[in-house]
Amino acid sequence: MPKNPAVPPPAHSPFRDKWKLDPGVVFLNHGSFGACPAAILDFQSELRRQMEAEPVQFLWRRYEERLEPSRAELARFIGARQQDIVFVGNATAGINAVLRSFPLERGDELLTTSLDYNACRNALVEIARQRGAVVCVASLPFPLQHPGEIVQAVLRTLTPRTKLAMIDHVTSDSGMILPVADIIRALAERGVETLVDGAHAPGMVDLDFTREPRPAFYTGNLHKWVCAPKGAAFLWVREDFQAEMQPAVISHGNNRPRAGYTPFQDRFDWQGTIDPTAWFSVGEAIRWMGALLPGGWRELREHNRALAVEARRHLCSRFQVGAACPESMLGCLAAVQLPSTIQGRPRGGKIDSEQLDLYDRWRIEVPFSRIGTPPVRHLRVSAQIYNTKQDYEYLCNAVASLV
Repeated sequence: MPKNPAVPPPAHSPFRDKWKLDPGVVFLNHGSFGACPAAILDFQSELRRQMEAEPVQFLWRRYEERLEPSRAELARFIGARQQDIVFVGNATAGINAVLRSFPLERGDELLTTSLDYNACRNALVEIARQRGAVVCVASLPFPLQHPGEIVQAVLRTLTPRTKLAMIDHVTSDSGMILPVADIIRALAERGVETLVDGAHAPGMVDLDFTREPRPAFYTGNLHKWVCAPKGAAFLWVREDFQAEMQPAVISHGNNRPRAGYTPFQDRFDWQGTIDPTAWFSVGEAIRWMGALLPGGWRELREHNRALAVEARRHLCSRFQVGAACPESMLGCLAAVQLPSTIQGRPRGGKIDSEQLDLYDRWRIEVPFSRIGTPPVRHLRVSAQIYNTKQDYEYLCNAVASLV
């Protein structure tokens, strides 16, 4: 429990008991790794029991009959055809598969942004090194007044050599929903394909791959806002690129076709012996989360977004800082600039000392980051249905103790 008895910890949401989160922690960081509800963990545990009871039956003879219901539920959830989606372990694996498969020649350019995710930037840099390509970085404004500023920053970075742009649907540290449809449309008009890193988007943003414009590639995590077990993510590939797509791990699927499946699915569905129960649990997670509120997923997304918007308003007021982006660009995440009194302090290691202090003294789990040039220190709050307004008020009191 917190080591500040004068400030009582916030009361729990009635939904909190549906998760196995430590009851003594104020958990405001769902965005980093998600958190899987107890009911879905129990569902996965039963699948694991079945797998260990008869591994060959589970993993070989009856593999597809457990995989396909999840793929079908996911396809309905994101508005996609089943033949266009495959499961991967995480969005980073999806990014790697696309970059390794995309045709590049020496001197071609790959575009990314200054607000991209470091792991995916590393994949881009390595593929560029191997192929003799060039990585160009669009400097995105932050803070900003209008989402159109993002589109213009991307377009300013294009050259006739640009072949592929990697664009975040929801930026990680800054927590903004980028105008990906406008970016995809503008890039397509200039002959540039788009790879969307949708790590945070499923469950936060209403996806529909039947709508135009469509990117060439889209990958998204399901362990975050869909609350599936860790190791569940998907890769959607537009049909004209599927023939050349290879997973990061090449296995039996390249020369063992299955009746009723596309070569794209054959290559990705089996990548060697892994624990596939996270993939098999995706359909159940979508159904379970969608049943938490009467209005289903629509109401859940609206609830979480409203909570994130209100949390940012309150934090900005208490910290006496401005909002970094319009509220229209918020989903279930919000980055807030830290008070001026704790700006400018040097990085002290893997995790900032103040972030550790919040956890050790107040039992608050919330991430810190440095965004922009020069770097400005921010914290990023998440809003999931198990969070309450009182969680963010408690955070304000705790940050005040750091000053």
